[in-house]
Amino acid sequence: MTPRRATPDDARMLAVLHASAFPRPWDDGAFEALLITFNVFGLVLDGQGFILCRAVADEAEILTLAVSPQVRRYGAGRALVEAAATLAAARGADSLFLEVASDNDAALGLYAATAFEPTGLRRGYYADGADAVVMRRALNSRV
Repeated sequence: MTPRRATPDDARMLAVLHASAFPRPWDDGAFEALLITFNVFGLVLDGQGFILCRAVADEAEILTLAVSPQVRRYGAGRALVEAAATLAAARGADSLFLEVASDNDAALGLYAATAFEPTGLRRGYYADGADAVVMRRALNSRV
């Protein structure tokens, strides 16, 4: 599984995939706006999933990751995370951060399996009141 770079032309597909994974999905316009932002990059496995990240200075952040329910647990999420980590490191990031709902066991498992470690908790972070676990993965050997 080799993800390709996302472009603004992918905005509709990303919105559909996002809606399949989240109760409050982002719309086409949000994805298009992000994908034209200079420090944002996205990777896509067509029809399966995508990851969207922002890289600033020596840090990168996963903004969102969505995998179609029909292909979950077949390696798409792992492939996307690993490709994003590689790209973030190539852009000079020393670490990759994310927030994930504390009750999202599948995502927590994926991130733990891809070398992320919890670094904090944001209480009531999400609109539904769920807490967010802040996680970090070291990139490049300097950290």
